[in-house]
Amino acid sequence: MKYVCILLTVLTTVLAPLASTQAQDAEERGLEIATAADRRDSGWRFQSSDMEMILRNRAGKESRRKISTRQLEMTGDGDKTLSLFHEPRDVGGTAMLTFSHGLKPDDQWLYLPALKRIKRISSRNRSGPFMGSEFAFEDLSSQELDKYRYRFLRKEACGSLQCYVIQRVPQYKNSGYTRQIVWLDQKEYRTMRIEYYDRKDVLLKTLTFVDYAEYQGNFWRADRMEMINHQTGKSTILLWHNYDFETPLNSGDFNKSALKRKQ
Repeated sequence: MKYVCILLTVLTTVLAPLASTQAQDAEERGLEIATAADRRDSGWRFQSSDMEMILRNRAGKESRRKISTRQLEMTGDGDKTLSLFHEPRDVGGTAMLTFSHGLKPDDQWLYLPALKRIKRISSRNRSGPFMGSEFAFEDLSSQELDKYRYRFLRKEACGSLQCYVIQRVPQYKNSGYTRQIVWLDQKEYRTMRIEYYDRKDVLLKTLTFVDYAEYQGNFWRADRMEMINHQTGKSTILLWHNYDFETPLNSGDFNKSALKRKQ
């Protein structure tokens, strides 16, 4: 028994530093992949697009909304996004403005035309659903590198492509997730799938990206995104079209006054 104890002590002494080194290497590799993906999608400056949101309940019943979005790429901070609802009439005129940040809480405002007022979204409510969809408010802000801690998990096939699989753990306060598992294709570093785990570390949702198209020879955008909530059976599909990287936008297009402008 004495020799067994000695052997276990030796193995622990040798293997513990090795495991620590491997974990550190996995974190460094995960950050490296995430940084490469972020770098690949930098430099577009501004973009506009139209989107149809399809909400499906557990029984498959659908409701549809038409939205236009505008984004402004920022240097040294997160991007700015303005989303404007056009149809149906009961949500027409609703608008959301997001100023994304790193670890600092995002700034988000929602304009409700029925009340004719702008409501600031508290950082404590960012895990709540956006306009009845399966997307949370935190899902709709730009995914800045500083928001997460990363770990490389593995390489594997994802459809006809080969993907890196990394884990990212939110570092900002009041997230609704303990972790997210992200699949990125090895060639273009496009996000193909994200799994979201709730505060009990149980799989909550899966977001898939399909039908990618390349714009301006540099930037890839998915024409279809589908978020499935595994716990409720509900889903939300986003269909994107009319991407525009040519029409200039500036900071004046992204302020609280812009929420009330008639579009």
